[in-house]
Amino acid sequence: MTVTVRVLIPAKTAEATQQTQYTANNVTTIIDKFTATNYSATAASISVNLVTLSGGAGNDNLIVKLKVLQPSETYTFPEIVGAALRSGDFISTIAGTGSAINIRSSGREITS
Repeated sequence: MTVTVRVLIPAKTAEATQQTQYTANNVTTIIDKFTATNYSATAASISVNLVTLSGGAGNDNLIVKLKVLQPSETYTFPEIVGAALRSGDFISTIAGTGSAINIRSSGREITS
């Protein structure tokens, strides 16, 4: 078994449409950190799904719905930290507004 520490989602602006941000490919992934920062001058929201291979982003895998971040606020999503993704599972996000929230995630990828 090999464990590799990785940046799962390099720092980027979250899109205002549902987007796959990271997919566990032939690994099991443990999410160690997921951060969102509102860099805009007004409140903005973000939703996060942890989706299994057999599904798409929807209410059945919605982990955080419409988390509102105030201007300059950073949130570290304890609801997601420690979650495991099997091969084919993915992290998907949607921001309530484009050009407002930066996201970044890191974790461990485990191969047999």
